[in-house]
Amino acid sequence: MNNRILIIDDEEIVRDDIEEILSPRKSTHSDLSKVASMLFDSDEEILISPPTSRLPSFSITKASNGREGFDKVIRSLQENTPFAAIFLDMRMPGWDGLETAVNIREHDMRVEIIFLTAFSDRSIDDIVQKAGENVGYHCKPYASEEIIQLATKAVTDYNRIRDLEQLLLVVATISTTEYNLNTLLQNILTQLVGYLNTDSALLGKLHDDGRYDKLFSIGSLLNEINLNQLIHRIHSVPSNKYEVIQLEEMVFVRMDTYSIFALLLKGQTLRTDKLYLLKLFVQNATIAIQSAELHEKLLQKEKLSAIGQAMSMVMHDLRAPIGNIKMLTYMVREFGMDKETLDSFDKFGDQALAIMNDFLDFIREAPIQKKPVALNFLVADCIADMQKEERDFAIQYDVQMPDQLTVMGDESKLKRIILNLINNSREVLQSTATPFPKISIVAHDTAMNLMLQIRDNGPGIPEEIETTLFEPFITSRKANGTGLGLAIVKQFVTAHSGSIVVHSEGGAIFDITLPLT
Repeated sequence: MNNRILIIDDEEIVRDDIEEILSPRKSTHSDLSKVASMLFDSDEEILISPPTSRLPSFSITKASNGREGFDKVIRSLQENTPFAAIFLDMRMPGWDGLETAVNIREHDMRVEIIFLTAFSDRSIDDIVQKAGENVGYHCKPYASEEIIQLATKAVTDYNRIRDLEQLLLVVATISTTEYNLNTLLQNILTQLVGYLNTDSALLGKLHDDGRYDKLFSIGSLLNEINLNQLIHRIHSVPSNKYEVIQLEEMVFVRMDTYSIFALLLKGQTLRTDKLYLLKLFVQNATIAIQSAELHEKLLQKEKLSAIGQAMSMVMHDLRAPIGNIKMLTYMVREFGMDKETLDSFDKFGDQALAIMNDFLDFIREAPIQKKPVALNFLVADCIADMQKEERDFAIQYDVQMPDQLTVMGDESKLKRIILNLINNSREVLQSTATPFPKISIVAHDTAMNLMLQIRDNGPGIPEEIETTLFEPFITSRKANGTGLGLAIVKQFVTAHSGSIVVHSEGGAIFDITLPLT
């Protein structure tokens, strides 16, 4: 707890008196013990305990005027050691108590302020309006018990509100975190360990049959406790969706199907207010976990749905090349095999293989392996591959890029990006019978990025699909294809930490930006 108290009063005797009440000097009690021993003629010292031994151990700072007290407040904030409470005299030379409080409030709205005065020349409404609602007002003269009570209440209120602020901050973090269940569980464990001020905790899944699947841990909890014995004790506790139970040195937290065991420091117990706030935290954490689990289930269903849709498209598109292969085998049996038939086998086999590769690449999202790639040679290979398939429909390729242009990337995936974009343009140019078909490939490097543009002189991108072009299963003006080609391009570009945009201006234009390093 923050038990730091500042006393601002122009009378030294008042400052010292409040300090003695809240933090009595040990020498005083030692002297009293010696006097008692002499009084009762005892050879041994009679020990007299301080009357405030059960109270918080306050840390006292003093100031003789408002400006000095203000400076000490500012310094404490800069050093991240703020005061929890201030005892403030109302009538002082220079800044009076209210003016001092107003200046302090401009920098610290949290500290509890208690006015001590013998003169009621300020109304309570005026004080609250200018100094905030977290103020107290007590008249001189005062009794020691009253000062102790005021200080204890002020410090307790200060720390309770800070705990609540921390809770709200953590709950906000949990509520806005990415819906990744493992990340969320790790975050909850870390926050709870910090809140309990422990360095040993374990999070896992507690099953009804007594099994405990350990997921994450902090510290060496398993070396310090008998987990099986503890789980046996927990099963005797009525099960709720969320709960917090302290079992001697252990805190057990249940969050629906997930549970945390945290080992407290020796002699540490949870205060009632802290236990209440912890239960609020656990309640919100449980809701967040349930939301994350539901979100992951929905994502799984969406993924299965997308895969099912993709399979449907793949099966539809595979029928053509597989059917053609079956027809060719019949012709081979009837009329024998010539070179044209053999080439047709290769063509339809390649078509079927390309369709399956598109599908597998789309659902696998395999990680990329970066190494230096010479872009000039990569583009030349892609063009050579395309020209093998064009036959009677010759396309002019215009390549403009510096010699020895190199980028860090996954060579096979970079080639797939270029091939898919070229093939997309080629199919549109063929299907629309564009006169003098042309595909331009332009590249240059900047200080940080590679800029690659692939464009054609076809009819451009239909306006109705321009915003959804990189989504799977979007096709237009193409006789064949699953609609996965551009989705894979987008996926591979993003995996390289790059970006791709498309627009139409005398044809389809794809602009790709890739980091050089």
